[in-house]
Amino acid sequence: MMKDVLKELTRVLEERKASDPDQSYVASLYARGMDKILEKVDEEAAEVIDAAKGGINKEIIHETADLWFHTLVMLAHAGLSAEDILQELDRRFGISGHEEKAARNK
Repeated sequence: MMKDVLKELTRVLEERKASDPDQSYVASLYARGMDKILEKVDEEAAEVIDAAKGGINKEIIHETADLWFHTLVMLAHAGLSAEDILQELDRRFGISGHEEKAARNK
């Protein structure tokens, strides 16, 4: 299910690139550019932190969904997709976090 939802959302986000910004929230974000999209990612990340501190699972889920959504918009705007991130996570699977970080810093 997870991959199906991400694939469908990726398809819709790509589709919205050709939509009217007055008719589509996502198209309006694309039209306003990466800085506006990043503002939304930052805003949603702060809301996730607040929700997690509050400890109410329903709020954590809601705010995390908003963060993931806006992160996917950012990826699509940059010409990337959830699949790119899933491939990177798959590459890292089974590698110590310390080893992976050290390899990036070489």
